Amino acid sequence: MKAYIYDEEDLSDYQNNHDSGIAVSEKNLNDLGVLYFNYSDLKDVDSLAKERNYRNRDQIVLNPQTENLKQKLDMFIKEHIHEDEEIRYIIDGSGFFDVRSADEKWIRCKVEKNDLLILPSGIFHRFTLDSTNYVKALRLFQDEPKWVALNRPVDLSNQYRKQYEQKYLSSITV
Repeated sequence: MKAYIYDEEDLSDYQNNHDSGIAVSEKNLNDLGVLYFNYSDLKDVDSLAKERNYRNRDQIVLNPQTENLKQKLDMFIKEHIHEDEEIRYIIDGSGFFDVRSADEKWIRCKVEKNDLLILPSGIFHRFTLDSTNYVKALRLFQDEPKWVALNRPVDLSNQYRKQYEQKYLSSITV
């Protein structure tokens, strides 16, 4: 995975790299509650799932043959939060997860084969494919598989957003 500040100069295509040249460290991501792993063996993913109590999983494939691909990407690129962790293991292909920094900048995380990313509940984020237009990902869930996005603006009294702010953002100085 490569993480960097998102360059907002040219917003014409969200599938472009938008690399500002300003790197973001794994520690900076950890401070935001974002966890990164690289596993070439699915057994390691299974061990993490057991350790973190992820009981369910499914797969998603996005490519030019995906029905309504443009509409799905338009939905995924909208800034949102979830009330559950978002866990994605990239089986093949690549894409971008963008997460909000404490000072409201986008941090772009390029994920590729064998990357596993865990986004905490309550973090503002979005996803898109890169220019390869292909990803196959394993989605892990603690409970039944669900994907409920609360698009920004989110009610700031949302308990998951408040918990996220208290746990992660309150200790970060910008």
